[in-house]
Amino acid sequence: MLTLVLIGLVGGFITGISPCVLPVLPVVFLSGGVQVAGTTERPADRRRPYLVVAGLALSFSLVTLLGTLVLNALPLPQDIIRWAGLAVLILLGFAMMFPSVQDVLERPFMRIGQRQVGSGHNGFVLGLALGTVYVPCAGPVLAAITVAGATHRIGLQTVALTVAFALGAAAPLLFFALAGRGVAERVRAFRDRQRSVRFVAGLAVIALAFALTFSVTDTLQRAVPDYTARLNKALDGSGLTGAFGSTGADDALQQCAEQPTPVLADCGEAPDISGIQQWLNTPGNQPLTKNSLAGKVVLVDFWAYSCINCQRAIGHVAAWYEKYKDDGLTVVGVHTPEYTFERVPGNVASGAERLHVTYPVALDNGYRTWDAFHNNAWPAQYLIDAQGRVRHVSVGEGDYTTSESLIRQLLTDARPGVVLAPPTDVPDTTPTDPNLTPEVDLGAEHAEAHAGGPLSLGTFAFSDPAVPPPGAFSLSGTWDVGREALTSRRNAGIKLDFSAREAYFDVGGTGTVTATLDGKTITYKVSGAPNTYTVVRGSTSRHGVLTLSLSPGLSAYSFTFG
Repeated sequence: MLTLVLIGLVGGFITGISPCVLPVLPVVFLSGGVQVAGTTERPADRRRPYLVVAGLALSFSLVTLLGTLVLNALPLPQDIIRWAGLAVLILLGFAMMFPSVQDVLERPFMRIGQRQVGSGHNGFVLGLALGTVYVPCAGPVLAAITVAGATHRIGLQTVALTVAFALGAAAPLLFFALAGRGVAERVRAFRDRQRSVRFVAGLAVIALAFALTFSVTDTLQRAVPDYTARLNKALDGSGLTGAFGSTGADDALQQCAEQPTPVLADCGEAPDISGIQQWLNTPGNQPLTKNSLAGKVVLVDFWAYSCINCQRAIGHVAAWYEKYKDDGLTVVGVHTPEYTFERVPGNVASGAERLHVTYPVALDNGYRTWDAFHNNAWPAQYLIDAQGRVRHVSVGEGDYTTSESLIRQLLTDARPGVVLAPPTDVPDTTPTDPNLTPEVDLGAEHAEAHAGGPLSLGTFAFSDPAVPPPGAFSLSGTWDVGREALTSRRNAGIKLDFSAREAYFDVGGTGTVTATLDGKTITYKVSGAPNTYTVVRGSTSRHGVLTLSLSPGLSAYSFTFG
């Protein structure tokens, strides 16, 4: 737990000094200096900087951790919290500019105890509003918190990480707020012109609200290089995944996954496959039970049908199932969704059919089995012996020859004297290029590769850089920005800088995608649920800039590479 808290503090501090917080700094600075000297109408309140930052940290933490959970339970638009925060910012800005407006806002509270609400309380409300529109750069710690909230996996460790992250991010912001208070206390012009200072601060708050509404702040964020990128990369390798949710039950599984030499080991008793919403490819689509699996060698394969890494691995898993199912091997494909559309049983069934998956598939929409295995990646395979013990864990792609060898070893251990057919001969298409572009997500939650900086929810006309940096994408035309996907509107286009042999585009809806690379243009017809389309094909890895034009109404989720 201590390691988790320390990681959260460091991650929050890195976020607090990142270029993504620059748009809110003027407001934090000016709000910290408002009314510190006091006037006859408003008493001085030296707590204001602390209350502004405390309100920001509190509301940002709650929105990040619980926003998705609450909004999914209520019939409200996904961006309602952000719009409410912007409205409150504008209202508070007018209150700071015009005392009569502040009097009206404070009137309901004056009945409580018959006393006036001080400027510090006003500062706390300002901080709460800032926290709902505060969009820091999504480093590894914030990503872990966001995923926990989105998947409803909120426990003590998640809360501890969130609180530590909020405190770490608040420290640099508090420095600027206190600096504003210090200037106001020491500079006579601030003390003598307190009402003018309040007016300028209120104007800054309103300007920030309008800048956020029309994405003007993105220009500033694009102009400043992300000088914290290396720090975030170092933090990503600090053991966050191992510390986050790692307790005794999964220590053996974690150690097996990290073994440098793939051998059979005792990784502990296999967790139950539980909390499954629906089964596919079983007799009558009925659940597999412990009794039906008793005495068999079981391969549990975590996958998602639109995950290109999973698709490359499935060819091997399916071949093993066909080769050894009569010799005592059972494969269970635990489908745990990465995107919302992957929660629809019909979409999963269609995806399984396209990929020629004939072995049993368990729809783990609630992440119950994922959590039971303490899994954290797609694809991941857990090999279980006939006694129900996990003997090998494989995360990611590759090394299929070794995995098949271990399967064969467990089958012969379970049935001495069995004669197995020769091993399968499926080509290993795992990418080996060290310069391969990593997966590029397009939705606002994880669009770190957007050349124009962080994306905000809503509808926007984009004019990003003509040529994106390596591994990044830029947008043109009008797009609806959602949490998971971008939906094309008028003249919607994407430019992608990539290094790969093949590029895959995850897109759904009804329309066309026109891809242009090296002067050659191909048009793809898109129809139905999101699916993966190969938009770049080649025999060798290369670097290039891909240009896509999308007809209106298509939802684009990600690019993956091979």
